[in-house]
Amino acid sequence: MTSIFNLARENAKRRALLMATAVVVTLGTSLTATAAAGTASTSVAANAKLPGGFKHLVVIYLENHSFDNLYGGWGSVDGQHVDGRGDATSGDTTQVAQDGTTFSCLFQNDPNLATPPLSSDCSDSHQITGATTSGFASHFTNAPFRIDDYLGPDDTTCPKAGQSTTAGVPKGSGDPGGCTRDLVHRFYQEQYQLDGGKQDRYVTGSDAAGLSMGYYDTQQLPIYRYLHSKGAPNYVLADHFFQAAFGGSFLNHQWLIAARTPYDDPNGSVPAGTNRTRQSTIDTAGMPTGLKYPLYNGSGAAGDFEDTVPCPAGGPVDIYDQACGRYAVNTVQPSSPPYNTNFTNPNVRFMPLINDTDYPNIGDELSASGVSWNWYSGHWDAANKPGASERLFQYHHQPFNYFANYAPGQPGRDHLRDESEFETAARNGTLPTVSFVKPYGDENEHPGYASEPTGSDHLVELLKDITEGDSAGNTLVVVTYDEFGGQWDHVAPPSGASAGATADKWGPGTRIPAMIVGRSLTRSGVDHTTYDTTSILATIEHTFDLRPLSTRDAAVNDLGNAIRVGGR
Repeated sequence: MTSIFNLARENAKRRALLMATAVVVTLGTSLTATAAAGTASTSVAANAKLPGGFKHLVVIYLENHSFDNLYGGWGSVDGQHVDGRGDATSGDTTQVAQDGTTFSCLFQNDPNLATPPLSSDCSDSHQITGATTSGFASHFTNAPFRIDDYLGPDDTTCPKAGQSTTAGVPKGSGDPGGCTRDLVHRFYQEQYQLDGGKQDRYVTGSDAAGLSMGYYDTQQLPIYRYLHSKGAPNYVLADHFFQAAFGGSFLNHQWLIAARTPYDDPNGSVPAGTNRTRQSTIDTAGMPTGLKYPLYNGSGAAGDFEDTVPCPAGGPVDIYDQACGRYAVNTVQPSSPPYNTNFTNPNVRFMPLINDTDYPNIGDELSASGVSWNWYSGHWDAANKPGASERLFQYHHQPFNYFANYAPGQPGRDHLRDESEFETAARNGTLPTVSFVKPYGDENEHPGYASEPTGSDHLVELLKDITEGDSAGNTLVVVTYDEFGGQWDHVAPPSGASAGATADKWGPGTRIPAMIVGRSLTRSGVDHTTYDTTSILATIEHTFDLRPLSTRDAAVNDLGNAIRVGGR
């Protein structure tokens, strides 16, 4: 099998040739623009149409929910069954402890779900890490539970400035929104939680313990109510769509644009005075060493760091196919601003810029082929001002900013835009061919610092901008989430020999919400095709005759079947 790096280097050579002849199409340029004379393949790409004849593709990329957590109660769509929580068996839901025994109750450490303030209706004999006695009391049995029964959209549990976004905010002391505490969502922890497809260690492998089994009342979500209101656009729900890589936001944003885990060059330069990344170490269960979660008592020195584990002694230092060496998997900062300027925090770590020539991304490929595109991020302009203090701007949610070609002053930088520009372009019909939209922190649905209802409201507003704008009839919208956010799902991701090249040492991970929406889709429905985040890349690549960026996007299904289900 061709390695990911050979594919990347082949793409780089092809991109260099295209860049010499292509006319880069900028914002507002129509899809019918042609490339320079003598570049027939580029002209084909620039004039191609997406599956279903769409001229514009918009990807709205939200934060941190599993499918069951958010869409598991969707029900049927025009009589078509959705694989939701009701399809889970007791074996899919029952969570087990570190020693493999079954919990009776769900331990809770969110301040609004703990006992007290909730009543003690269940007792369990398992020991909490650090406790002097065994056993705990809980309001919750070992089963999924509805978060809405305890936290409503008006509850004042979202953090104010200076309050923790991790530990949770007691009712009455925060801002309205009904936020929960955050849940761990990291590379090694998720693999432990999945337990080889048993889906039974989400609770044990989480710093938030029982919260991982919570879910929202799907049919009360603003997005559900909007799509089932009079005059709403049709949609197709993809109920077997998985996050591309195990773990969290940083890594899955990289897979969204580059279909691979980035190499963290130990010889590359980082901003002066900043901390370099560290390699993880793991125990025999595959968890980082030294972890002390409520229900996981790890031993040894701390090993939960940013890069993958060292490769076996005596061999290569970096082995991509074995996920060992200097590959960044957990949150790191880019070496181009904007970035976290708290250099004195030992947990704020930086990695060198990624070399686009060796490891191109989809933006590089689109530009080289003369296809217009932009990445739109909430509060991007404000975050780039000198001395900016955008409290909920997430630097690691800006994947192109990790690449050398998108550093300040470089040609790719102009493709990084503020979300407000997208909203204007959507309304007045000047969208580029491909748009990626990343909402700001308090509107992206991330547990801990964002309210799920508030984020869902913002999603509805974005969809209205698109489907009621001047390009509504020829625009396809993909709505999905970067990763599971530490929350349980009952459907095991593809793995092993049967998955072929669509699974590897990097993922895919937990099932996530995904749908396509379009004003000109003729019907709504459900698509059971297996997809992952790189299916978005495959759709773009197949449309514009671009070579795949890795073995994964070369093998996955593109979104063509979902579009056909929608009648286009």
